[in-house]
Amino acid sequence: MSKPYVMDIHEVMQFLPQRPPFLMVDRVITLELHQSIVAIKNITINETFFAGHFPGRPVMPGVLMLEALAQTGGILAYKSLNATPADGTLFLFAGIDHARFRRVVEPGDQLRMEMRVLRAKRDVWKLAGEAYVGDELACAAELMSARAQEK
Repeated sequence: MSKPYVMDIHEVMQFLPQRPPFLMVDRVITLELHQSIVAIKNITINETFFAGHFPGRPVMPGVLMLEALAQTGGILAYKSLNATPADGTLFLFAGIDHARFRRVVEPGDQLRMEMRVLRAKRDVWKLAGEAYVGDELACAAELMSARAQEK
């Protein structure tokens, strides 16, 4: 069993291939290898998507909340398998089930992503995740990822 773990943005970037403006994880608060992870995304008015979604009423797109959950789950998979994008390992979004959106996420909010492993077999991971602002559920979904085949 792993101890609670914290990763800053520098370590997060070692375990995700995404880069700004598409990097959706700022910090990992806890990580329990092969089990669960909690991460944070600080939502600022400087996010590029706010320029068009929506002018006059900036709202984080739901698909980007799902992307934040997926990236959080990706960190859990990479860390659990002791792999990184730099070594050629790449996890891809493979599916989504039961996505629901409950709350608008706006500039100034802090999105807390909580992911837990439902099952992990070989190169396919299925995780359940929720994204919160404070104690309010913003979105929830089950996500699948698969390790890309080497070329």
